[in-house]
Amino acid sequence: MAVIDLTGKVAVITGAGSGIGRATAQLFAELGATVVASDIAETAHETVELLQGAGGTASAHVGDIGDAATADAVVAAAVERHGGLHALVNNAGIMDHFAGAAAVEDDLWRRVMRVNLDGPFFLTRAALRVMLPAGGGSIINIASEAGIRGAAAGAAYTASKHGLIGLTRNTAYTYAKQGIRANAICPGGVETNVMTPDIQQHIDQEGLAAITPVHQSAQRTAQPIEQANLAAFLASDAASNVSGAIIPNDGGWSAG
Repeated sequence: MAVIDLTGKVAVITGAGSGIGRATAQLFAELGATVVASDIAETAHETVELLQGAGGTASAHVGDIGDAATADAVVAAAVERHGGLHALVNNAGIMDHFAGAAAVEDDLWRRVMRVNLDGPFFLTRAALRVMLPAGGGSIINIASEAGIRGAAAGAAYTASKHGLIGLTRNTAYTYAKQGIRANAICPGGVETNVMTPDIQQHIDQEGLAAITPVHQSAQRTAQPIEQANLAAFLASDAASNVSGAIIPNDGGWSAG
């Protein structure tokens, strides 16, 4: 019977300074992986201190993964510091203001796309350049309920997560025979800090009202570890035949 064991694997996890990213980094380290904790904030170092304090092996990389050079540097750091790259978790993401397309401003659209889609693309490209010569690897994209329906967020966030799912499927299919596995996790509500004070202050109430289904309030808010558990499975050899999967992890929201 297969068990989840990440011993010997090197994993890059973005948005690792808090929320799902930090929970994933902690779990991966507990399961034996060496973790590169990437974040735009200095909290990446706090995550590394937690991992090392618990006996894990980890290093931090602070920078904006929406910049291609930074994304390349994160992957290079994994190889230079730890000898390779076996798993990439594209978790970093930001929320929009819940506005429909008619009310989305250019700067918000570009900011959301930069973090939620450009970053995962840049990192996927960099990771593949390492994983393909090595014979394979696992890419895990943290998408969203908004990636599989139109009534979970605003136009910018929804489009970015649909794009991330498209990137996941294309990567899985294109490189299947070369040992690459790519999967996407689609969380519903999770107890994180993605709803920053700035987002809360600028929520488009009309847009929010238009996309909020009556049943949404009945769905339980998940804990970050519940997303991390699935990511760990997908990174492990126990998921050796799982690729191209778009997996709702939303407490049943998508079943309605």
